[in-house]
Order: sequence, then structure tokens, then C-alpha cells
Amino acid sequence: MLEVIEANWLAFLLALLIGLVVAWWLFGRATRAEKLRERRERRPDVLDEGAQPAQRNQALIDAPSATAAALGGSGPPIMGGIGEIAGAAAASEVADAEAAESEPPKVVQPAPLPTQEPPAPAPAEPEGEADDLRRIKGLGPKLATLLQSLGVTTYAQIAAWSEEDIDRIDAQLGAFAGRPRRDNWVEQARLLSAGDTSGYEAKFGKL
Repeated sequence: MLEVIEANWLAFLLALLIGLVVAWWLFGRATRAEKLRERRERRPDVLDEGAQPAQRNQALIDAPSATAAALGGSGPPIMGGIGEIAGAAAASEVADAEAAESEPPKVVQPAPLPTQEPPAPAPAEPEGEADDLRRIKGLGPKLATLLQSLGVTTYAQIAAWSEEDIDRIDAQLGAFAGRPRRDNWVEQARLLSAGDTSGYEAKFGKL
């Protein structure tokens, strides 16, 4: 026997280990089953506790919910309040409509037109034949042609110019702007229009 064991000691050792593992597994399984059974025994069951827990549960099921009770209790006042608000709003709209109908229509006054400044007086219209404007010192052929295009053809027209007329004409002379005042066209034209040759030559030189 000892010879057999010595010859096959490795196989015997392996069989022993397998046996230990199987025994440990069986023991652990039995322990888990026992613990599960004890846990079930400790947990109360409604059916095992008699009629009192069952009646209590049924009472809880049959009792109305707190939400339903709250809504049911406050329903009529809320609906009544809504009805009062809607009635007040409708009455207000009717009153506004009656007030709008009773008010006379508002007449919109047209906006006043902007006041326009009176136009500057036009230069005096030429009387008779046109004068030779080139006799005025500082007024050459180009200026004479330009003045004729503006309707100025006589000494009397230039002699009647006001300061506003001079500004208006001067603004249209382009490169010749400033000549009417610098060369005193108005005074020259007044003397020439009056035929005062001696007075003209005394002040402005020989014609």
C-alpha cells in the first residue's frame, strides 16, 4: 500500500485538493442558503400579520388623495373668483366702448406751413435802350456779357442796386466776384445814368 502511495503521491495529492475544494463549495452554498432563509424569516409579511395590516392598507387605498381633496375643496371658490374677474373685465370693455362712442371725434389740425422768406427784389427792369456797361471802370466785355445774361443792361439798374442786390449778383460772377464793390459800380452807374460826365471824371478819371 505504501508502495502504491509513494508511486502515485502526486495523484493522491491532486485528488485531496479537489476534495477540499468541493467540500468548501458545498459548505459555502449551505451557509448562503441558511442566511437567505433566516433573512426571509425576519422580514414581516402582510399576509402573516393578520387582518389589522390588511385593513390599514385598504383604508389607505380607499382614502381620497390630498391633491384631490385640495382641488375639490377649493374648486368652487376658484371658479367663482374667475367668473367675477371675467365679468369685471367684460363690464370694463363695455364701459370703454360706450365712452369711446360718446366722445366727439378729434379734429386733427393741419400742421402750419413753414414761412418762406420773401424773395429778393429783382433788379430794376431796363428802361429804353441798353447802355454800354463797359464804360464802367472794372467792367470789361466778359462781365458786360455776363450781366446781360442776368438781365442787367442799363446804368439805372446798377445805380438802383441795394446791398442785397450786390450780394446776389456778386454770387453769380464766378471768378469776377468782388468787382462790384471794389470798383464801386453803383456810384459809377449813378453818375453815368445822370449824365454827370464831369463829376464822373473828377472821381473816377477820364472816360
